[in-house]
Amino acid sequence: MSVAERSKGLIALPLVCCVVALGCAEHPPAVIEDRSSAVEKTEPEVRRATQIAMSDRGELPTGPDYIVQPGDTLYAIAFRLGIDYRSLAALNHIDAPYVILAGQSLVTEASESVAHAKSQDATSGASSAAAVPADAPIPPAKKVQPLVSPEPPPVSGTPDQSKAVAQSTSKPAPVPQSKPKPKPKPKPKPKPAPLPNAPVDRWGWPVKGRIARAYAEDVHKGIDLIGSRGDPVRASAAGVVVYAGTGVTGYGALIIVKHNDTYLSAYGHNDVLLAAEGEPVSAGTLIARMGSSGTDSVKLHFEIRRNGRPINPATLLPSR
Repeated sequence: MSVAERSKGLIALPLVCCVVALGCAEHPPAVIEDRSSAVEKTEPEVRRATQIAMSDRGELPTGPDYIVQPGDTLYAIAFRLGIDYRSLAALNHIDAPYVILAGQSLVTEASESVAHAKSQDATSGASSAAAVPADAPIPPAKKVQPLVSPEPPPVSGTPDQSKAVAQSTSKPAPVPQSKPKPKPKPKPKPKPAPLPNAPVDRWGWPVKGRIARAYAEDVHKGIDLIGSRGDPVRASAAGVVVYAGTGVTGYGALIIVKHNDTYLSAYGHNDVLLAAEGEPVSAGTLIARMGSSGTDSVKLHFEIRRNGRPINPATLLPSR
């Protein structure tokens, strides 16, 4: 290659680099979006359970209503929703002792249309009352005319005719009838004594094991206590058992104790349940045996809820 050709090549090389650089600027590399940290939004457990039950029947779920399943209690359903049981009862106009039936549909969220209708009714009632002035004259009450019995027909002139007419117009005397004896009313069943709404003076540890997993708000709603299968599980405070069963997903064999109108405690993953629904318990009463139901290791999942909301049990339990 001559010196002239070599110099031309050296001059052309920077021009080629400039063209390549301009082309890259017009088409920058694509940005790779990382979706690995995206959080999947899941439906509440009650709604998922309802959708599964309805889909099994070939129906299409159309709202937040929950169909009561066999073994459910109002306390257990409110526990799943994370709301106060009284709020759930008020939404469905259920009075104490909060009896629900399998197959019953429960409203789990307040409907805006219902609230709007109530406000419209209240407004219309107030407007209709305001439409009538307070000093408007009250119309006179209608008089009720006394009932006058018809006069008997005139009597004929002859005695025989008078006797015949009297016999034809006279009514036979009514025959007195004996009144049936009223049936004895069945005696009402005695109602269980209401739970006194007393504060919890002292909380106790339900098991002797140490804490294996601590409370974390919205992630872990209680504490996990480790132990051996069959270890005694005791009521943390006095109360009444309001749920004992396996119907709450993720808790295995579960017991819920109502202590007063404010506090509930829950004991999950048991191997054996030793207390029944409606049974009053004292602090320290043996209510279950530790197990691994609904989980992969032997432990007790323990929760305390205040007005339906989980709180950290470690803030109420005594130090040890």
